[in-house]
Formats: sequence, structure tokens, C-alpha cells
Amino acid sequence: MPKFENHRPVKHSADDMYALVADIEKYPQFLPLCEALAIRTRKERDGKTLLLADMTVGYKAIRETFTTQVLLNPAEKAIDVKYIEGPFKYLDNRWRFEDTPGGGSMVNFYIDYEFKSMILGA
Repeated sequence: MPKFENHRPVKHSADDMYALVADIEKYPQFLPLCEALAIRTRKERDGKTLLLADMTVGYKAIRETFTTQVLLNPAEKAIDVKYIEGPFKYLDNRWRFEDTPGGGSMVNFYIDYEFKSMILGA
């Protein structure tokens, strides 16, 4: 049941940081352990985008693919990830981006998850 929360100030704007994290198709280019990412579906409504995506992660000889629903909300600079299928019992992931006085922004990250397998959890 690992849970992690972090609030990190950065020198980039909230809009720029949101755009970076929202571009999930590019994760394999820069995200450690992410080997592939494929968008199954993309639906847009009321300025929000709802994605269904498969991500493959790998570490040494272990490879796992899981499916998530990703809600991109640029007006609120928010990204919410809902677990659909894969090696987890559950996964809850949220990103929030806020501009800070004097420039830059605060990146707020939260993740809570548990693997189905104790081997993967280790």
C-alpha cells in the first residue's frame, strides 16, 4: 500500500508543467521504467479530454502493462488517473499545478497503489 505525496516548486509556469505531464504519449521518451504507452481512446467534451491508455513498465526482467483512464482538465490544471486493469489491486494518481507569486509554479503529485502480487510489490 505505497502512498506518496509531493509538492515541488519549479521554475516553469503551471501551464507548461501541465502540458508536459498531460502529453502522456511522450512518457517513454523521458519517464524511467516506462517502455511504451498507447492511447486506446480519446474523447473530448467541455474543454476536458478523457483518455484510455495502456502503459508498459519494465524493471530488469519484469514487464507489466496496465490500463488507466486519464482525465485531462486544462482549465483547472488538473490530471486525474483512474485504474482500469492490470497488475494492481488499486491505483489512485492525481496531479495539480498552481502558479506561484514571482513566477514558477507548484507541482502537486499524489499516488496511492497496491500490487496484486507480493512479488511485484517487492
